[in-house]
Amino acid sequence: MKFEGIYTPAITPLNAEGQIDKTAFADVLESLIAARVHGIIIGGSTGEYYAQSAQERFGLGAWAKEVIGSRLPLIIGTGAVRTEDSVEYAKAAKAIGADAILVGSPPYALPTQQENAAHALAVDRAAGLPIMLYNYPGRMSVSMGREFFETVLKASKNFVAIKESSGQMAQLHMLAREFPNLSVSCGWDDQALEFFAWGARSWVCAGSNFLPAEHIALYEACAVQKDFDKGRRIMSAMLPLMDFLEEGKFVQAIKYGCEIAGLRAGGVRAPLQGLDAQEKERLQSIVAELKRNVASITGGKA
Repeated sequence: MKFEGIYTPAITPLNAEGQIDKTAFADVLESLIAARVHGIIIGGSTGEYYAQSAQERFGLGAWAKEVIGSRLPLIIGTGAVRTEDSVEYAKAAKAIGADAILVGSPPYALPTQQENAAHALAVDRAAGLPIMLYNYPGRMSVSMGREFFETVLKASKNFVAIKESSGQMAQLHMLAREFPNLSVSCGWDDQALEFFAWGARSWVCAGSNFLPAEHIALYEACAVQKDFDKGRRIMSAMLPLMDFLEEGKFVQAIKYGCEIAGLRAGGVRAPLQGLDAQEKERLQSIVAELKRNVASITGGKA
């Protein structure tokens, strides 16, 4: 499987009682398919997997597959504190016919590079599916390093891509230069331009939940057209949103962005709390300006 294009880590809509709203969830998936993103990830951080029970996660994956069918690649997240739980999520992904799985480092335990590799390989054995690794040391407190990559890539051909979310350019350089067979996907939004310049062919971006056309426009300008002058202009137009998201309340902002776009998203699960009125007003203004500016660059195509 080749990872190319925009991969959206879908939100999980909630109803007024804080339960998963399956109808709204289906609407989100249909909106992404209609927008022609290139793949959908279920069970990522943006989907609030950390606040869901195992049964909820199994159910979301199965429901997503039922809605999406074969129209887009479906990637299932396997993140968990225990390797045993990640293995179960991987088995479930295979059972529903997912196209690939997302494998990150287990949080809190602080595994060594070899221990982290053993975790990833255990998850791999459970599913036998293409794997996008997920390096996010800001949340996991462990960064996948050279020893990790050398171990897993030697042991299995299923490790085909990585969502790189360390924010460290040296990590991107190391991956691009030393592991060219591992497809790099941008996982740090305000570095998207740099990722594409270093050969990234995909971008996992939460903002595409509610601004898919604009994210696709940046991807196409840089990765397809190789027009980095155009890409810089689009990136400049998108930076105010990226800056807002990095202030905190990331998931809350993404879900309210979906509300702005006319989708039912609902609130977030505890301990998180929603945006206040001032934050909502700011986000509305940022989104409106972003859409106008990108449209002026792309000739109204975004």
